[in-house]
Amino acid sequence: MWPFTSGPVVPVLRFTGPIGMATPLRQGLSLATVAGGIERAFKLSRIPTVAVIVNSPGGSPVQSSLIFKRLRQMAEKHKKKVYVFCDDVAASGGYYLAVAGDEIYADACSIIGSIGAISGGFGFVEAIEKLGVERRIYASGTAKSQLDPFKRENPEDVARLTQILEEIHDAFIGVVKERRGAQIETPDTEVFSGAFWSARRAMELGLIDGITDLRTKMQELHGEKVRLRVVPLSRGGLLSMLRRPNMEGLCPTGSGGALADDLLSAAEARALWYRYGL
Repeated sequence: MWPFTSGPVVPVLRFTGPIGMATPLRQGLSLATVAGGIERAFKLSRIPTVAVIVNSPGGSPVQSSLIFKRLRQMAEKHKKKVYVFCDDVAASGGYYLAVAGDEIYADACSIIGSIGAISGGFGFVEAIEKLGVERRIYASGTAKSQLDPFKRENPEDVARLTQILEEIHDAFIGVVKERRGAQIETPDTEVFSGAFWSARRAMELGLIDGITDLRTKMQELHGEKVRLRVVPLSRGGLLSMLRRPNMEGLCPTGSGGALADDLLSAAEARALWYRYGL
């Protein structure tokens, strides 16, 4: 019989994928999908440590903020220290999640940063004119149809959107400064420009604390016998998804519109990863 061995257990949370978005076979990261896992992780072990792996190109600023807040609430409630480990990319909303950590680490090849806000779309005005299509839209409220892709841009609408993006960016900057202000000595114009960097440059900028991996760091903290236990974010997954009516548009009985929405969501999620070369 093998001798029984034990060691301290470190709960590990994995935040992987776009935030807020949903692809055909995977839900996006949101507070609703991760809250249960976060709560279980902070209750799993007696040692004052929770590890978080972040591999996300970003997405919804609201869901990024909500997940960040829940991690900090649980850390303070249970008096535990959060260690974040950035995987391939922790950018935009992914970095927002990372700053929930008391300490942030990354691989030398990780992509870090992109502290900014962005909105994008397409304009089809000339396309429908060439096709001879007449755009008809009826709305109450002078701003209800703003930024319609089939209408020419209105400078007032663009200014309004720009203001919203600046307010979101300011909120993001405030969180980073609150969590990392003591480490960041580089001028705001560089750190908060929306640019992203390799881990080594991110460390020079004060965005992360060092370059290492999860197991190495946990062994430094808790000894060679430390055990890492991944905590599922939800108790559902693909099987529970299959039980939903019409599989949310993925099976033949679903509507064509739902399937189109799923495919568009997948394309948008893929585009987020492509931005960072992944």
